Amino acid sequence: MITLKGKNIFLRALEPNDLEFIYAIENDESVWEISHTQTPYSRFLVRQYLENANQDIYEAKQLRLAICENDDENAIGLIDLFDFDPKNNRAGIGILIKNTNDRNQGIGTEAVGLLINYAFYNLNLNQLYANIDTQNIGSLKLFTNFGFQKIGVKKQWNLVNGIYKDEALFQLIHQIN
Repeated sequence: MITLKGKNIFLRALEPNDLEFIYAIENDESVWEISHTQTPYSRFLVRQYLENANQDIYEAKQLRLAICENDDENAIGLIDLFDFDPKNNRAGIGILIKNTNDRNQGIGTEAVGLLINYAFYNLNLNQLYANIDTQNIGSLKLFTNFGFQKIGVKKQWNLVNGIYKDEALFQLIHQIN
């Protein structure tokens, strides 16, 4: 079971008691734009997902971890490695902090730093990428602060509330010293 510990937070594997937290996130229409969700999820489907969440990243091709504050086991966010490609040593990375009060507190920065370190030094990945709405200033700042570089813009990529939005592709290549 994975647990990555930082100064103020830790990342842990998903647990059955995360059901209500994940159910709330998956059914929060305000974040569907980020997750590319279009329909609500039932508790049954979320329970099934949690039952299979223990799959190895090599089998599932993704890793989703709960973000928790050091003094509390309850999740405040999720961070993912997705589209895991062990042949080419790359994966996508995404993060969501549920409550706006927990944003801009350094939690995302610490979580992304922990997962980048894990991806490069435990999974031996060569690169990570992130897809970010060009208007998402917080995420743009978060990822560029870690050295992610914009390598392109996908024009009118996502249809959100009847409006096409651009999505930028950012990439971080592991620099071995």
